[in-house]
Amino acid sequence: MSGPTPLERLDRLSSELGIDLWLKRDDLTGLGFGGNKTRQLEFYFGDALQQGADTILITGAVQSNFVRSAAAAAAKLGMQSVLQLEERVPEMGQEYYSSGNVMLAKILGAEHMSYPEGEDEAGADAALHARADELKAEGRTPYVIHLGLNHPPLGALGYVFAGQELYQQMSDFDAVVVPSGSGATHGGLLTGLALAENSSSVYGVCVRRDCEKQKARMRTVLQKVADLLGIDAAPLRDRINVLDDALAPGYGKVSGMTRAALEKMARTEGIFLDPVYTAKTFAGLLHLVSTGEIQPGQKVVMLHTGGLPALFGYQNELVDDLT
Repeated sequence: MSGPTPLERLDRLSSELGIDLWLKRDDLTGLGFGGNKTRQLEFYFGDALQQGADTILITGAVQSNFVRSAAAAAAKLGMQSVLQLEERVPEMGQEYYSSGNVMLAKILGAEHMSYPEGEDEAGADAALHARADELKAEGRTPYVIHLGLNHPPLGALGYVFAGQELYQQMSDFDAVVVPSGSGATHGGLLTGLALAENSSSVYGVCVRRDCEKQKARMRTVLQKVADLLGIDAAPLRDRINVLDDALAPGYGKVSGMTRAALEKMARTEGIFLDPVYTAKTFAGLLHLVSTGEIQPGQKVVMLHTGGLPALFGYQNELVDDLT
């Protein structure tokens, strides 16, 4: 991160929705097409460099923004990257496996490996460690960025700082709406705002799990972030607020609700969202407005986490159905 990301008012949507809507532009973090993962990777790569690592290993979905951003960061720092792509989204076309983030990672020179399961975090991490052991035998110094919750969520610290950054840019908002997947962005931002003594509502829009599973995950993430910072997690856990109205039909799948939200943002503000995270986040925000949970006139910030290269992996799901 070279500096704060912009906070942009969405004038036309504000007028249409009857709220004061702002977009925190973390799609403009700069590294390798930007996105929220840049903030997280600062802490992982800082730890890796401190340990003398020359190779980064990371796991994620086939169109993962995290693995693409990690490959870009590795290239910038003169390191090698090993990207493990998990089969999280069934029945996708050829473009999903060859374009978007996959193509960018190949341009960046990353090594690719695959993992057949999409809901096996421990197994995916274990596969990375097996490859790391092979690299050690070759004389290299690998560093694994873990997916599972049994490791400290160092990346969440990037969003602790982002929460404080947002508060410094604008302190008088009523609510923030963020995607909630691994929980690192959601949990870090919530913690950062709490440390800034901001009591605004933080809504996490589920992009991978239903509400009950995501609440349980967030409790664990917030405890681990609190442990890293040496603070009490109880007040943070009391602020968990997640909704899964935009989740169906599941992670990485495009619904009519998701597609409508993506089109509305593009056609009203000229800003693109991605189908996996931000379009669902905006769909969740629209739902909160329609139900009155977000009330007329309230000042609302939506976090744009980037992920735009994935649009090209979803062309069959989007272009044929655009109205």
